[in-house]
Amino acid sequence: MNVKFWARASVVANTVIILTGGLVRLTGSGLGCSEWPKCTEESWTAHKELGVHGAIEFGNRLLTYVLIAVAIATFMAIWQWSRTSYSLRWHAGVLAVGIPFQGVIGGITVLTDLNPWIVALHLLLSMALVAGSVWLVHRVSEEPATPLSPRLHTLVWAVYGTLLVAIYLGTIVTGSGPHAGDEKAPRNGLDPATWSRIHALSVWLLIGLTVLLLILLRSRIVALLLVAELAQGLIGYVQYFTDLPIALVAAHLVGAAVLLAVATKLVVGIRREPTRRDARK
Repeated sequence: MNVKFWARASVVANTVIILTGGLVRLTGSGLGCSEWPKCTEESWTAHKELGVHGAIEFGNRLLTYVLIAVAIATFMAIWQWSRTSYSLRWHAGVLAVGIPFQGVIGGITVLTDLNPWIVALHLLLSMALVAGSVWLVHRVSEEPATPLSPRLHTLVWAVYGTLLVAIYLGTIVTGSGPHAGDEKAPRNGLDPATWSRIHALSVWLLIGLTVLLLILLRSRIVALLLVAELAQGLIGYVQYFTDLPIALVAAHLVGAAVLLAVATKLVVGIRREPTRRDARK
């Protein structure tokens, strides 16, 4: 089995489920299936009476099984390829277990009528699976880590940490605004305008740190990261000033996953260069 193919397929699959999950919310289909694990109290599957919303929600549930199949195939490929590497097997195993766990959280979102904090957790776990899959791709590719000075190493991780904060703040903005997934779904009660500004400030900080990193490191992956940040920021501003059209919100959601994937590729591909002080120890 082609281990690199399946590791990359894991990245793609976990990104696609972020898009489809977002479309469930953006089309108001979050409660298209009102129960979990059943679709309704009487049926495991969607039916005509549930309309298009039921079909969209149930379709997203079915995609979870595609993710499970990809995760199992990835785990089997890793198992056969790395017969002596228990670390890689554990890595692939944790990613595989994360898929059904993600399904359980999705069920809780339905049973809590799309509580915005649970919805945010649902997205954040998907983001974690994307990052973990990118790390797996790096490991099976056996690419050597680039040594960096302690200061540059710290700056890279500062960029990554700021990105994680920006993503989390984005979920708070989402939980305070429209597109709740259902007309009756609760909101988190926070002011969307205020939290949009806070989110924007975190993005500007992220861009500033990335520009500094690019000046000091002059790396292609850092340049790609900066381009992704600028594109994501542009989409964010346009969607904000055009009253959050569905297409742009969906693009912004996928953009966050792509941005995290690029940033993860950056951090897993570096290592801290030993200093003289380290050598004396």
